[in-house]
Amino acid sequence: MKKTKYQLVAEEIRQRIIKGTYQAKQFMPDQNALAKEFDVSRLTIKKALDTLAREGLIYKQSGLGTIVLGMIPIKAANDSPANAFDGMSKQHVGEKIESKIISFEVHFPDKDLQAKLDIAKDEPVYEIERLRILNGDPLILEHTFMPVKLVPGLNEDIMHQSIYDYLHHKLHLKFGGAYRKIRASLPDELDIKYLNAQKTDPILEFEEIVWLNNGENIEYSTSRNRYDKRSYTVLDVNNF
Repeated sequence: MKKTKYQLVAEEIRQRIIKGTYQAKQFMPDQNALAKEFDVSRLTIKKALDTLAREGLIYKQSGLGTIVLGMIPIKAANDSPANAFDGMSKQHVGEKIESKIISFEVHFPDKDLQAKLDIAKDEPVYEIERLRILNGDPLILEHTFMPVKLVPGLNEDIMHQSIYDYLHHKLHLKFGGAYRKIRASLPDELDIKYLNAQKTDPILEFEEIVWLNNGENIEYSTSRNRYDKRSYTVLDVNNF
C-alpha cells in the first residue's frame, strides 16, 4: 500500500528522533517551520505529529509546542495499540500482509449476538474467520460478525485485502468508538492449527464491540494471537 504524504513526513521525523537529530526532552521545530521544510500543509504536519504522538515518540503540549520523548525503553516491534481504529493494514504499512479466509457465512443471529450487535433476530449477519499473516508468519486469528445491512457488498476479494479500508473509503462509514477487552486463555484447536501454538502456549484474546458515529453497532469480534507474537499497548497522556 502506497504511503500518504503525512505517513512519509512521519517516517522522516521518526528517523530523525531515532538517530538523535531531534534530541529527547528538547522542543521540535514548530508546525509552520516543518510545513515549509517538507513543502506540505500544516494539516499534513499535524496528522504526521499525531501519528508520532500516538507512538509515544513526542508529546504535544497546547500553547507550548512539541517535545521529543525519544524511544520508550519497554516498546517492542510487536506492540500494537489497543485503541486503534485503522486495522492491521494501516499499522504495518510497507510490510507484506496476507489474509487467509477460513470461513465466510451469512446467517441470522442467536440471542447472544443480537445483544452484542443490538439487532433483531431476522437481521442477517456476516460471520468471518480469517488468519492474518505478516511477512509470511501467521499472526492473528480473527472471528468477526457484522450486520449485512451496514456492510453491503462484502465479499472474499475485500476480505483478502482490508475490511476496514472498505468500510472507511468505499462505504464512507465512520467509527464512533469501541469497548475492548483483553484477556489470556489457553489455545484451542484453531490456535494450534493456524497459529502454530503449542498446547501450553498462552493466547492473548482481544474482544471488542465497535459502533459507528451514529451509535449503531457495526462489529463484534475476537482476535487471538500467541503471547510471543503480539502485545497490546495503551498510551496515556494528559493532553493529546
